[in-house]
This record gives sequence, structure tokens and C-alpha cells, in this order.
Amino acid sequence: MNAIDPGFRTLATAQETLWTPYGLDEGKVRKALAEIFTRKVDFADAYFQYSCVEGWSLDEGIVKSGSFSIEQGVGVRAVTGDKTAFAYSDDIAFKPLMEACKSVKAIAASGASAKHKVGKPLRGQFGLDLYAPGNPIPTLDSTAKVAILERIEHLARGRDPRVKQVMASLVGAWEIVLVARSDGVMAADIRPLVRLSVSVLVEENGRRESGSSGGGGRYDFGYFQEPLLRHYAETAVDQALINLDARPAPAGSQTVVLGAGWPGILLHEAIGHGLEGDFNRKGSSAFSGRIGEQVAAKGVTVVDDGTLPNRRGSLNVDDEGNPTERTVLIEDGILRGYIQDMTNARLMKMPLTGNGRRESFAHLPMPRMTNTYMLSGAYAPEEIIASVKDGIYAVNFGGGQVDITSGKFVFSASEAYKIENGKVTYPIKGATFMGNGPDALTRVKMVGNNMQLDEGVGTCGKEGQSVPVGVGQPTLLLEGLLVGGTQ
Repeated sequence: MNAIDPGFRTLATAQETLWTPYGLDEGKVRKALAEIFTRKVDFADAYFQYSCVEGWSLDEGIVKSGSFSIEQGVGVRAVTGDKTAFAYSDDIAFKPLMEACKSVKAIAASGASAKHKVGKPLRGQFGLDLYAPGNPIPTLDSTAKVAILERIEHLARGRDPRVKQVMASLVGAWEIVLVARSDGVMAADIRPLVRLSVSVLVEENGRRESGSSGGGGRYDFGYFQEPLLRHYAETAVDQALINLDARPAPAGSQTVVLGAGWPGILLHEAIGHGLEGDFNRKGSSAFSGRIGEQVAAKGVTVVDDGTLPNRRGSLNVDDEGNPTERTVLIEDGILRGYIQDMTNARLMKMPLTGNGRRESFAHLPMPRMTNTYMLSGAYAPEEIIASVKDGIYAVNFGGGQVDITSGKFVFSASEAYKIENGKVTYPIKGATFMGNGPDALTRVKMVGNNMQLDEGVGTCGKEGQSVPVGVGQPTLLLEGLLVGGTQ
């Protein structure tokens, strides 16, 4: 192993941060894991984590709050068949680590004989090199961070006199994780993350509307340069101003054109969750048992890719110590695979995809998306819109929800327009899109050649855990999508 290998440096830094100050070393961690194997378990691991988060927020021209927090600890689990025992401690030291392992042993169900012995030395498993590992928080001092918020407020208010309120937030996070597994694998990752968000409220003739924008990724605060601040401010203000002139959305079955980029959140929610391994192993997904079947229109290819440099949803290794991958889920309409963590991949006898994710050391890992998006097709966006005689063009989405079992979804558009005779005519408000994920995939008639990823704002919730994710898609045309409106 070459000492300048990024994976080597990351592992060494993680050990120096998470083990050395607390008197831990490889021998003690192996001894603690071995304690679990006095019961018959299939697999065990220990997940060490240090994280610090700083946040600033501005409202009414004043930076009203600032926060800084540090969290660290270790989570220990043992897996037997499809049963998992789990314990955690926010004290990283040998005694609490051993106590956590004993607790896991005590609650672990007896099962198959251990497949891994814990006597061999831990070996480094090195992941990808997708982002610089430095802590973003000290890259700007507090004065400079406040200046970013004040600047974006100034840009937003300068965009239009109808802007009445601007709210902005700036967050930086730094996380170090180290995974030690009973199969001898040891892996680490150092994860920076920054995000800037801005929301505006505009008013005209007593009518108020809002707009929002923002972005970020696995960078330091130097990412937020003047052109990007201007882009965020203008996007938020323009979205709000467009809605001032919006007419009520028509209701009923509609031809819908979805814009590129953030509208991929519908793909994430309505389809992506249904492709996660745990739901499919339990038979509770609309996609269960359908590998090799046509589940979408031809031309639809969907991937989950945790290997994109600097993206919000990317990871060098997942939270089980496995390198992330680019996984083709749907290829030209055919279902090819699921998103897998170690437990579900093993039980389903399917390939591991590096999608084991957890919110923190106090949570169990589960199969989760990273950056999920649809690949480009053959049509220019202008050609897609020109083909629509009567329909809706949805550029941005707000909130939504989905039922994994049925695949049914409901999403509201935050920016949408009426299409008439192949032209975008006027903005509409109150459009809600309803349907069934698998059915919606079959309604895709045209796929644009302009795939875009979102700007770095996505956070995904599942079973009470939140993790950063990315979404994306090209412009899409769907026929016969049910729209709830106000007209």
C-alpha cells in the first residue's frame, strides 16, 4: 500500500480521530467484536462516527441564529439471518465499546453458525476519492459566513421591489466514519458537506407568493462565489414573481411535461424507494419479484450512482464500509436490479451495491438511495414541448408523499405553466400530480436529451432517518397523468 493513497490517509486520519484519543486500537476493537461471537451470529460490525455541524440563519436582514454542535459515538450490531441486534454508545472508549458488544450479544437471537471468525487482523478496504476530506467549517470565519447571507439577501431584494421578506440559511458539516467488521474489513470516510438555502416572499396588490432556491455539495464554503449567490437569489425571486401572475391549474387527466433536474424528486419518491432491497425482500414493493420484466416505457433508464464527484448524495464508502457504485436499476424499461445493503443482498442472493446508509452511529443501516436519476434520451426539450397540444409544464416541485406498497404518489408543483398548441403560455398555480409510480413509468412517451442533476439540496427520510441525496432527470413527457387543480 502506497502511503500517499487517499484511502490510506483517510483510514489513518479516522483512526487518529476515533480510536487513538480514547485508547482504542485494532486489537481492542477485534477483542470487542469477538465478544459478540460467543453467541452464534452471522455477522457483526462496529461503526464509529465523529460529526460537527455549524449553521447560520438570516431573516428580516438580521442574522438571528447561529449554532454549532459536535456528536460522536459508536454503534454495534450483530446479524443472524434476517434478525439484527443493535446497541450504541456516545462514549468512545474500550469499556463502553465492550458493554455495547455485550448488550448486542445478550439480545442477539441464536441462529446459524458464525460464518466469520474474528481472529484475523483487520485489513483496510479503500473506497473512492470523490471529494476533498478537509473540514469546511473553518474555511471561512464567522464574519465571512454572515457576509454570504447578507449578500444573498441584498441580491434578492435588488432583484425586484416587490420582495418583502428574505430568509436564508448556511450550513456546513464534517463527518468522519470508521467501520470495523467481523469479516476483517476496516474502512473509513471523511465527508464534508455544505448547503445554502434562500426563500423569498413577494407581494403585489395584496397577493403574496413565495419562491426558494439553493444548493451545495461536498465542498468547502469557498463553493459559494458571487455568480452562484446571484443565481440562487434570482431563481428564488423569479419563481415567486411568476406565481404572482399564475392562474388556477386545470384538473383532470393531462399531458404533463416535467422539467429537467429537481423534478427528479418525483422519480426518487415514486420509484426509487420502491426499488430499495428491504421493501422488495419483504414483498411490500410494487416492484417485488419483477426483475427482468418491462416496468417502464422503452427509453427509460434509471440509475443510482454514489460515485459522482462532490455530489451531495455521493460517498467514498457507504456506512457498512463498502465502496459505492453506479447501479443500473431500470434499463430501457426493463427492471435490472435493486438498491442493496449487505443484509438484504445476502438474504436475496443478489449483488451488493454499496447502498447501506444510516443517519448516525445511533441508527441501523438500511438500503438507501445516493444520487438517483434517469439518463438522457433522444429528444430536444423544445421538441417535446412543441409536440403537446394541450398540457402542463412542471418546472419545479414542492412537497410530496408516496406509499411504497402501492406506489401511489401525490406531488405539488411550485412552478408550472400551461402548454397550448406546442407553446408555453401562462403560469399556473395549485397543480397537484397524482398517480402510481410503476404506472407513471409506462406513461413516459418522450425522454429529453438534457439530463440535469439537482443543485444539491435533497434530503431523504425513511423510517425516521434522514440522509443527504441527489436526484435528476431530463425533460420528460408523460401522457394521461392525473392532475388535481383549482379549476
